[in-house]
Parts: sequence; structure tokens; C-alpha cells
Amino acid sequence: MFSKDRWQEILEVLSTNVFRTLATAFGVAWGIFILIVLLAAGKGLENGIRADFGDIATNTMFMWSRSTAKAYKGLPKGRTYNFKVEDVKAIDEKVPGLRFISPRNQLGGFGGANNVVRGLRTGAFNVYGDYPDIIRQEPMTITRGRFMNQNDIADKRKVAVIGEGVVNGLYSMDQDILGSYIKIQGVNFMVIGSYAKKSSNGDGEEGQKEIFVPFTAFSQAFNRGDDVGWMAITAHDGNSITALKEDIVNVVKENRRIHPDDERAVGYFDLYEQYSRVESLFGALQWVAYFVGVLVLLSGIIGVSNIMLIVIKERTKEIGIRRALGEAPWSIKKQILMEAIFLTVISGMAGIVFGAAAIYGINALLDHLGPVDMFVNPSVDLGTVITALTILVISGLLAGFIPARSALKVRPIEALRSE
Repeated sequence: MFSKDRWQEILEVLSTNVFRTLATAFGVAWGIFILIVLLAAGKGLENGIRADFGDIATNTMFMWSRSTAKAYKGLPKGRTYNFKVEDVKAIDEKVPGLRFISPRNQLGGFGGANNVVRGLRTGAFNVYGDYPDIIRQEPMTITRGRFMNQNDIADKRKVAVIGEGVVNGLYSMDQDILGSYIKIQGVNFMVIGSYAKKSSNGDGEEGQKEIFVPFTAFSQAFNRGDDVGWMAITAHDGNSITALKEDIVNVVKENRRIHPDDERAVGYFDLYEQYSRVESLFGALQWVAYFVGVLVLLSGIIGVSNIMLIVIKERTKEIGIRRALGEAPWSIKKQILMEAIFLTVISGMAGIVFGAAAIYGINALLDHLGPVDMFVNPSVDLGTVITALTILVISGLLAGFIPARSALKVRPIEALRSE
């Protein structure tokens, strides 16, 4: 029940020595401020790392062929080989839990010779022979026209989807790209669409300088037969590609007659494994932030407890009179606890406000300076604020517990004798 007299007493006690109260409150506010800022910094780092992954399907692995390290079934050590289209079908049939299996072939590169021509303009671009599912593994925004589809695959249509960087390199600003033709290593492809990719790191511009054509048309135009350069394989959300990785590699080894113990013959990059490590790092950083912040806050709470003990000592006679007049021990204990909680919560709220202001200032500075690698939008969510408030209430109870017990030990007669 709300008691006006009790709250007036709390304010009078805390305002008796303003400097002491402010110094004590600073310790608590500083602890919460450090906690909020550390958690926000950790979130900013997490956002930056996640932005580097972009919208790519993280439950994905990439697999390519390398030379063998062991002789097997009459075939020599050091043999080179290629994946085949039949390997894709075998993986799909023998390994359950896979969502997409995208065979890929590739031409050229950003640092290679010019391989794409349009009129008098030329450029060196990465050209991929892909299936339509690749857009769901490596998301991109279609800015004009459309992406390739299964009919393009089935009919081996020589069509192409080009990045905005390719558009800028081969076309003038007023030219319509849809329906135009580009020549890739002497073979004409009709442009049916363009795309853009989002990236927070330095390779964002290069990511726009790619060309996607149907896998079947690529194989026919550039004499790849049924060869597959590499694969992008994504598992369903309920399955970890890391757990399925060994089964996938074993299927390829069996099909390509590779020794089961040959660890070098099949190269792969497990994106999910790398992402999981980063997730674990984020969790560890969050615990470190809480640990450091709570330790700093604890020093402030100890300060509150010490100050309350001093206040109890100064109010010994008052407490003795109240006990002599018949005030219940719980009422006195409740008064001390309320004073400690009030001081702690008000101080902590000030720390939260200053922490929020600091985060706002950091974000404003980042907006002014532009994107910073691996650090994006530091922030704290509502759950973190609620957690901080919960810590404050518990801390206030702890800060007031010992002084409250000390107050109850005061005997009325001895208190009345004290000066």
C-alpha cells in the first residue's frame, strides 16, 4: 500500500547528505552504463559479422574436386578428376535432408582476361553456369526482367542474368538491357534480367560483376559435357549440413572411385560450421559483457550497502525511539530495504539512460562516417533492458539486506542512550 509519509522519509534520508548520495549512486549508474555499452558493442560486432554473411543460406557447403592422395582400384595417386551430373542425382537419392543441390561451372574471373563483349565494350567477368535454385542459396535482388527458370534449363536457352556492375561496364545509361545480346567467349547470350547484391564488406562491388547462365547452355556452349566444376549444397532447416557432410563426400568418392580414406581428393567449405563458430563467439562475448558489467555493478552495490550501514549508524537513536513506540521490526526492515532499492533503481535507470544516449551517439557517428567493417548498428533490445532492471531490483534487495538486519539488532534502551 502506498504511504506518502514513508516516501517523504526516504527522500529526506537520501537528501540529508547529497554529495554522499550522488557518489554512491554514481557507482551503480556506472555499472549499468558499462553493462549496456558492452552488450551494445557485442551486438554491433554480431550485426557486422552477420552482414558479411549477407542473405546467403548459412546451412550450406561448397564442394569441389582436387587431385587424389591415394591409389585406388588400379587408378594412380595424384589423379585429377571432375564431378559429373550423375553425382548430383546420386547425392540427392542417397543423402536425405538436403534442400538444394546446385551444380556449377565457371568461366573467367575479375582479374582475368576480357571474356565478355558487347559492341565495342569488353570486360572480364565471372560467368557461372547454374540452376535456378542458386538464387535461393545466394540471394540477390532482381532489378530488371527475371532470373532463369527450369524451362531455360530444359531447352538449353542461351540467356543470361547480369549484375549491375556488368550493366555499368557494357551499357550506356539510356540503353535498355533486356533483349540485348552479349558475347561470352564468342557465344551470344540474350540478357533476360539484371540483379544486385547487398554486402557490407569490400567485395560488394565485385559481387555485382557476375553473369549467370543456364547450366545446360553453359555446358553445351563451352564444351563441358556432363562435367561439374563444383557444387553448392544446402540442407533443410531441421538438418545440419555439417552432420550430412561426410555422407555427401562418401557418395562422391564411391562414384568417382576414390579411396574411402583419401582426405584430400574432395575439397569443401562448410559455411554452417563457420557460422556456428561465430554464433558461439557471440554467446561467449555476451557472457563476458554480463560478467564484467555485473562485477562493476557489484562494486556500486557494495557502496550502497556501506552507505546504508552508515545511515543506520547515524539513525540509531531514531530507530530506538520507533522501536520503543511499538513499531514492528518488519516495518523498520521494510523502510531500509525500500531506501536501498529506491537509490539503486534510480541510479541504475540513470545509467540506462546515459547508456542509451551513448549508443545513439555511436550510431549517429557511424551514420556520418559511413559503413565500418564488422561493426554495424550497436544496440540493445527490450529483453536486455528488462534484464538490467531485474538485476537492479535484486541488487537493491542485496544492498539493503545487511543494513536492514543491522537495524533490527538495535535495542531500544541502548539506542536511546546513544548520542
